[in-house]
Amino acid sequence: MLKAYKFRLYPNVEQRIYLAKTFGCTRFVYNRMLAERIKSYEENKALDIKAIKYPSPAQYKTEFEWLKEVDSLALANAQMNLGKAYKNFFRDKSIGFPRFKKKTNTNSYTTNNQNGTVYIENKHIKVPKLKSMIKIKQHREFNGLIKSCTISQVPSGKYYISILVDAENIQLPKTGSKIGVDLGIKEFAITSNGEFFHNPKYLKKSAKRLAKLQKDLSRKQKGSNNRKKAKIKVAKLHEKISNQRKDMLHKVSTQLINENQVIVIEDLKVSNMLKNHKLAKSIADVSWSEFRRILEYKAKWYSREIIVAPSNYASSQLCSDCGNQSSQTKNLSCRTYICSVCGMIMDRDINASKNLLKLAI
Repeated sequence: MLKAYKFRLYPNVEQRIYLAKTFGCTRFVYNRMLAERIKSYEENKALDIKAIKYPSPAQYKTEFEWLKEVDSLALANAQMNLGKAYKNFFRDKSIGFPRFKKKTNTNSYTTNNQNGTVYIENKHIKVPKLKSMIKIKQHREFNGLIKSCTISQVPSGKYYISILVDAENIQLPKTGSKIGVDLGIKEFAITSNGEFFHNPKYLKKSAKRLAKLQKDLSRKQKGSNNRKKAKIKVAKLHEKISNQRKDMLHKVSTQLINENQVIVIEDLKVSNMLKNHKLAKSIADVSWSEFRRILEYKAKWYSREIIVAPSNYASSQLCSDCGNQSSQTKNLSCRTYICSVCGMIMDRDINASKNLLKLAI
């Protein structure tokens, strides 16, 4: 089973120069090939797209010799990524046409482990074309064959490497436990057995600090070193908020996966919910979509089952005892479900999670 492991890199000055060259060359090849594809399509609209032949990165090297200084596999992967994006657009127009890559503070390139050219030794990692090994902070051991790796630089200036490994799948012991999980804003997650996972609201807690740093940034002269320093401060705070959120999502998802065989969740249309401007920031901060993605791939790893409730399943409006449907909980200020038929009184979120659990029984 393929698994990805992400680690921090600490390149020296020489290695940073090489990485910057590779980032730039892969971006150049991607943009150049995209421009030629657009030109060829406009000139040959009547022809079959698959029949049109495009230049390869190897052909570019004769015209632009400086491309030879970087990893050829990185350039080949840039070509593959563009090919996938191009085919996906013609397969489904809603995906959107490929865009030109801009020179920003976020850079990355992917290379393959061809003939064992990527390996870790003495807290350093070897990557193709680079003679010296880069220092790596490997906080987690893994066993398996390295297939590829993606080196990236984030806006804060830090470097990371994501290593794709064909690793052995570790099976967790089976448990007969089933659980319904209702997601919310006041509390991040509420389970059918009455357990509450608190919503830490990291963005809200850092809002004042973020506003001050952004205000400082706006006052700096464009192109100045002080502006660059202020920009890094803003990026570091955004990165901290993102890391705090990811840490919480992984801890909650791991606990649910370890303790339960079947987990039932809602099919939330987050993109539609973000149109509510009063709640958009809170919904974005709670990261329901990312939580579902993490749950699903961990369930696949450890042979757990994820059941997604139908989008029209009104879990918060149904009485978990008698099944009566009431519209009282459409008002978000109503925190207690009171059934007018059987008289049941229960916290609205626990009631919703119990209704979700019924889909697993």
